[in-house]
Amino acid sequence: MRLRPALLAAFALALVARADEGMWTFDNLPLKTLKEKYGFQPSQDWLEHVRLSALSFGGGSGSFVSRDGLAITNHHVGRGWVQSVSGPGEKDFIKHGFLARTRDQELKIPGATLRTLMAMENVTEAVNAAVKPGMSAAQATEARQNALKGLREARGKATGLAYSPVTLYQGGEFWLYGYKVHRDIRLVMAPETGIAAFGGDPDNFTYPRHDLDFTLFRVYEDGKPYQPAHHLTWGTEGVKLGDLTFVVGHPGSTQRLITHAQMLHARDTTLPARLASLETMRQQMKAFAAQSDEHARQVNTRIYGIENSLKALSGYLRGLKDVEALKGIQQREQELQAKVATDPKLQAEAGGSWKAIAQALAQTRDLAFETRYVSARYSSLLPVAVNLVRVIEEGAKPEAQRLKGYRAETELKTMREAALRPLRAGNAELDGFMLRKGLEEVEQALPAAHPFRKALLEGRSAGEAAKSLETSKLADPEVRRALIEGGAKALAACEDPIVRVARRIAPMLAAQARRQEAAEATVAEHGARIARARFAVYGKSQYPDATGSLRLTFGPVATYPANGTLQQPFTTFHGLYDRALAWGPEAERGAWSLPQRWVEAKEKVNLSTPFNFVHAVDIIGGNSGSPVLNAKGEFVGIIFDGNIEMLPGNFYYDGKVNRGVTLDARAIREALEKVYDAGFLVDELLGKR
Repeated sequence: MRLRPALLAAFALALVARADEGMWTFDNLPLKTLKEKYGFQPSQDWLEHVRLSALSFGGGSGSFVSRDGLAITNHHVGRGWVQSVSGPGEKDFIKHGFLARTRDQELKIPGATLRTLMAMENVTEAVNAAVKPGMSAAQATEARQNALKGLREARGKATGLAYSPVTLYQGGEFWLYGYKVHRDIRLVMAPETGIAAFGGDPDNFTYPRHDLDFTLFRVYEDGKPYQPAHHLTWGTEGVKLGDLTFVVGHPGSTQRLITHAQMLHARDTTLPARLASLETMRQQMKAFAAQSDEHARQVNTRIYGIENSLKALSGYLRGLKDVEALKGIQQREQELQAKVATDPKLQAEAGGSWKAIAQALAQTRDLAFETRYVSARYSSLLPVAVNLVRVIEEGAKPEAQRLKGYRAETELKTMREAALRPLRAGNAELDGFMLRKGLEEVEQALPAAHPFRKALLEGRSAGEAAKSLETSKLADPEVRRALIEGGAKALAACEDPIVRVARRIAPMLAAQARRQEAAEATVAEHGARIARARFAVYGKSQYPDATGSLRLTFGPVATYPANGTLQQPFTTFHGLYDRALAWGPEAERGAWSLPQRWVEAKEKVNLSTPFNFVHAVDIIGGNSGSPVLNAKGEFVGIIFDGNIEMLPGNFYYDGKVNRGVTLDARAIREALEKVYDAGFLVDELLGKR
């Protein structure tokens, strides 16, 4: 039977929900909207509980899910930590997975930290009071930064918490967030990457999906499992189509409040340059990986990260090429300009700011190409050498003339200590390979007369220059100490090849940095003026751009239109096995090849168990690992991706098709019990032990 077009349209509208726009801070939640639209308004106790259960994973999100400090995030968020305790063969926990069956088998992650947000304080008035009449844009920016730094240090000393500054509304508000830092983190369980990232790069940022993208860690304190005051209760009933969901996490950054000129600059200049650099790096890493299985093991995690960034940035760029969307943004900007023009005070403050930003960006358009090649990225030792040169040379100048980051004596001291610090053991083979490839890039991209090429290659071929640079002794901290103690005279006399190159390129990098700093200061100052004007016009009825700070977003489980049909709201274990069988184990370098234990478990699992689902929530990079909650505040899933239509959400929001992709809590439980024989972890998650 075929439905008539009118009936089909009505049916589709009944299933498709428009996502609720907004990544809301916990001090300014749209509680009235929640009550009116969904008949639910979370209490302050509910909000405090989920806030104190949430964790910042440094670039990702997570949460406590047991009273004994069990913490959950995405496999791709924790992948670097898993890699850090892995080794070759059966110790390759990325490939084979990991499960600690007893507490003493849990593996401590070197240098890992997690953070819980304990306190929030609005310090806008105190920060803005630091700006004095007559200050330039750069001076005003620096004054605010210094004020924030002083307030942060004072609060930290008073409370023992680690405070971080949070700038909202592009400088419309300044906050301090105080965190409890957890420093003993141990790996408990990680699935194989073949199931955690099932579908590989081809499926990334798409839907339907079948990814078991989670990892479990445990937080310890004083050698014992940490017992948080708050943790999320594991939901046992799951969700269904239309159910309201909440996402609590740390969206990294959005640029929805920037000007139309800034969006055009990103579209035409910065994004194309960044994509070109990433693609070159991907090809170089893949070439290294192709040399041996061990090389592949060493860099596969990096390749995964690069490919993820390429797909994300390509989506951002695609969104900025949407003519109608950009027209809408320009129209809203013109509406704000018109409102500002009617208020003499606002007009004097921000009326010229849109033009000032456009002019600053125009003056730095050529920097996108320059910064791609004129850089210290070619050797792991070259940034060390450039810092050493700057410590010596900037330290000899008056504070006002120093480069940003070296001006205050405290900053200079920090950079001097960094120059003397023992370096982490690197991968000599990879460093050498990337050095040669990087110098070949310079050789091919820059003309022979370009000052940077001349300084880096010294008239030699890329191969010859690489051989020379690899003989550097700068990795030895005593060599660096002797140079700093010897000052400018020792620096000038040093014949170490890396130091010799650093002496020549440091002025080029400094000139580049000063141009960029001046433009950024102008954009920051006038962006803040526009933000204050927007604030005066609209107040806090709008949400701020994402900044990596804790946010809450919400929306129902919902399908969306794609490819001439509606996408299914849930996938299942049955769909996982069907997709693996349909593609076979060899397609796209094994992207849909299942780990052997999953092949063997097919007869044991309940194939109708929900695996992944989509819901109409406003998310972006950084939300990975965010717990998904029902109205009871129970854990019902974990965000691990968004659909491809979500990516333009970095710049603007389309609620008709923007969807979060979540791993269902029921899939985690089914896998732990039936595939990994880890019922003891299920018992802990359910509060039974």
